[in-house]
Amino acid sequence: MKNLVLKAYVNYKLKLENLAKDERGVTAIEYAIIGVSIAAICAFVFGVDGPLATALRDAIAKIANYISGVDVS
Repeated sequence: MKNLVLKAYVNYKLKLENLAKDERGVTAIEYAIIGVSIAAICAFVFGVDGPLATALRDAIAKIANYISGVDVS
């Protein structure tokens, strides 16, 4: 009986050590953080009031004013 308990304890201990060394979940979390960061940057840059949208809006307004003959320099 003592041998059986010792064997179960050793198996349990080895499984816990293997679980602690397993890094597959860590990689998935890192990819999730990277994905969320990229999504936030895209939302900022390409959003309605983002820098890219503002620059495009200003450029289109300048072109439209130039075409219509209004100088807004």
